[in-house]
Amino acid sequence: IRSAITVALLCAAPSPLSAEQGRASHYGYGDGSHGRKTASGERFNALAMTAAHRTRPMGSQVTVTNLANGRSVQVRINDRGPSRRTGKIIDLCYGASRMIGMGGTARVSLQ
Repeated sequence: IRSAITVALLCAAPSPLSAEQGRASHYGYGDGSHGRKTASGERFNALAMTAAHRTRPMGSQVTVTNLANGRSVQVRINDRGPSRRTGKIIDLCYGASRMIGMGGTARVSLQ
């Protein structure tokens, strides 16, 4: 019985990597970020499929879906941001934002 309760509690516990929804923006095009070091130590490439997130582990893969058109892209977290005061949940590199048809900002879902 104890093991069944433990399994039930583990399944019901929210995962820190569960889906999120919120606003996204992009960076790396015309803002001087291209070529600079990211929080992970690698050089930022504006056309790579990478993103900045405040809490997700470096190197983790995230699927970002533009809720306006349903287009998705998988990105790797390699930087920290965006700032909490912006109200955004993720900053996509310019290349990833183009893949999902995002203008300046968009409402997205992260998985």
